[in-house]
Amino acid sequence: MEQGHAPDTWVQGNSTDNAEEADTATAAVGDHGVVTSWSAGARTLLGYEPEDIVGRSAEVLLDATISSEDLQEIRALPRWAGHLTLRHRDGRRVVAYVLAHRRTAAPTPPEWLFVAAHPTGEVNEDDDALALWSFEQSPCCSLSVYDTHLRMRRSNTYSTDAVGLPEAGIRGLRISRILANPIGDSLEEAMARVLETGESQYREFGRRASAQARAQAWSAHLYPVRDRDGTLRGVGVACHDTTEQERARKRLQLLDDANNRMGRSLDVTLTAKELTNIAVPRFADFAAVDLFPDPGPTPLGAPQDLRATTAAPSRVRLRRTAHRSVLSGTPEAVVAVGEVDRHSATSATAECLATGLPVLRCAYDEFFSGWLTEDAQREEVVRTFGVHSVLVVPLQARGTTLGVALYVRHQRPEPFGEEDVLLAQEITTRAALYIDNAFRYTHERGTAAALQRTLLPQGLPRHAAVLAASRYLPAGVRGEVGGDWFDVIPLSSARVALVVGDVVGHGIQAAATMGRLRTAVRTLADVDLPPDELLTHLDDLVIRLSADTDGASPPDPMSATAGGFGASCLYAVYDPVSRMCVLANAGHPPPALVPPDGTVDFLDVPAGPPLGLGGLPFEAVEFSLPEGSALVLYTDGLIESREQDVDAGMARLRAALHRPTTSPDELCDAALGVLPPHHRDDVALLIAVTRALGSGHVASWDLQPQPSVVARARKLVTTQLTNWGLQDLAFEAELVISELVTNAIRYADPPIQLRLIHSEPPKAPSEAPLRRLICEVSDGSSTAPHLRRARTYDEGGRGLLLVAQLTQAWGTRYSGSGKTIWAELGIGESAG
Repeated sequence: MEQGHAPDTWVQGNSTDNAEEADTATAAVGDHGVVTSWSAGARTLLGYEPEDIVGRSAEVLLDATISSEDLQEIRALPRWAGHLTLRHRDGRRVVAYVLAHRRTAAPTPPEWLFVAAHPTGEVNEDDDALALWSFEQSPCCSLSVYDTHLRMRRSNTYSTDAVGLPEAGIRGLRISRILANPIGDSLEEAMARVLETGESQYREFGRRASAQARAQAWSAHLYPVRDRDGTLRGVGVACHDTTEQERARKRLQLLDDANNRMGRSLDVTLTAKELTNIAVPRFADFAAVDLFPDPGPTPLGAPQDLRATTAAPSRVRLRRTAHRSVLSGTPEAVVAVGEVDRHSATSATAECLATGLPVLRCAYDEFFSGWLTEDAQREEVVRTFGVHSVLVVPLQARGTTLGVALYVRHQRPEPFGEEDVLLAQEITTRAALYIDNAFRYTHERGTAAALQRTLLPQGLPRHAAVLAASRYLPAGVRGEVGGDWFDVIPLSSARVALVVGDVVGHGIQAAATMGRLRTAVRTLADVDLPPDELLTHLDDLVIRLSADTDGASPPDPMSATAGGFGASCLYAVYDPVSRMCVLANAGHPPPALVPPDGTVDFLDVPAGPPLGLGGLPFEAVEFSLPEGSALVLYTDGLIESREQDVDAGMARLRAALHRPTTSPDELCDAALGVLPPHHRDDVALLIAVTRALGSGHVASWDLQPQPSVVARARKLVTTQLTNWGLQDLAFEAELVISELVTNAIRYADPPIQLRLIHSEPPKAPSEAPLRRLICEVSDGSSTAPHLRRARTYDEGGRGLLLVAQLTQAWGTRYSGSGKTIWAELGIGESAG
């Protein structure tokens, strides 16, 4: 038994006639091997009548028994084919080629259908004629036969129609003469290859039958033609029109390129350029993207929605965002990129915006010429370049119309068709989504940047303790605004607080959180908290903010983009009298110190946990800073990037700061020089050059806790002010000192100390000096006085009110041994 091939599917005829029944033997055998049906052809082949064989085992028909292994293998196949040796009823052997189909369709039970052709079937003249007619009349394939001299002998009707020439006129010609172009040469070369090797060849080519027709794609199979003896007699050529398949492939490739190339930028203009680059030249000869010039009040800067309008507006204004042409210089464009174009009510653009649907206009369209007569400039472009097909597709995303995409053909002869409209819609819809994303990102980033600029210091205060300069650089073009901030906060006793911080995340939420933390730092600094205690309170605040966000219902989507409320902060307090600087760190990069000699050191400040973790204490450390030293505070964006790690960034910063200079602005510029060209994180930089207030600006006295000391304190103050040339402040200073010393003697504990500080911040060349007089009274008590409203007949309670009226600021500062009451008077600006 010779087993044949078992393909996946098979085709069975729907009906048979008497001739087929006589020439074809069919029998059905159930799964148990019992014959269930027997045809007349089977009776002719093996001599059994139906009543003699139906219901009996099929084994009586076989000349040899089939092994169980072969039988099991056959049963697993959907079809079996091969030669079987059968036994005729009279005992002789009959060898037949048998097809066995397994039928499982309901309602009949599973069975095998055996089919065998009558062995007397021969090829006759009618068969040859039938094959020739089939060759000539094939409706789906171009068939030609060439002899061994590569001359055309026969072609079917499909082939002659494809080349546009009659068979009789080209019989005997080589294909290179029939198709006098590179296609004919290539096919003739393939034919020669078939004759040389005896192997089939395959070629693909495209051709255009006329100047007005669409280009067609063809595939050609060239195969050897042999006689019954196997002698090579010629070459057969079967060509198939694969134009539709090729167009479908190109459409899919264009869509795939659109997916891969568009949306890589969050810039509106670049995204529009990506759309025109994809469309030209593979889809159109000219493409443009026109967007509404005025976004209006719609959310996130998206232009108005015109889809609901029932009639086209009288005049539509759109700004040309991008365009591209197959011609150098884009001569078809009626407006330049960035200019506003106006479209009439009858234009395809106005109709597209009014209906929200694509609009296709061709040269044979009656609306085409009518539209052009209203716009002389466009009419001239159409006449000059031969524009014959225009397609306008709306740019719509998330229920909003952003503008239109314009596609024009003038070089390729075929106009846009329905399939082109669907393809343009698909590409334009994807581009509109990316453009809308760019609109939203640009608007959100602009809002966050504006918010951050508002929340950051608009200018650094002039202070007697430091000469400060700052820089803030947002992230690169594709980066979002972050939560980096810095601040310079004047404190009591001519001290100053220097702050730099970084909120985790980016966007509006990060900028808003930064503003809340900066406000909290300034509030906590006003009560003169030590740096470690201030960071502890700030840590509690961040934890509460995070808890409020986590408990929001529904969750705030903007907080998710911000990446949470974690933050880092470095807080430093510098005293120009003692030249001591106290610092505390909450997960922030260490500050750099540049002494007057230009050497650079990174201060060893204990690295506390970032804000928002809770449960871990912060540690303050104190350093003595030489006068003229530069204290450099920065965020991690200055030293950390994808191109360099933290250690490399700090090394570069050290090298940039290593210079003998006392100008904080020069140091800021040098520090920013370590940044890579496209940094992806915000950078906040604060550099403060320290100053010192020596003995010529400070005077202090120890006082006894006796009422008579008040008069002595007034005299000491008057004498010192005279020495400083501040006699104009003597009256106000005496009143303030009298009240503060009296309160200390009456309500506080010794020791009592009086101190005057005369500070003068650095000034600009065109500004007058701004001098301050600070009066301090320290005692050993931790009880602070409170400002209150005295009743009409109260003997006391008006002293602090008087102090508040005479001074610019006053307050209480606590220390480990007591408290200090201070008051500040501006020279030339006293309340009196």
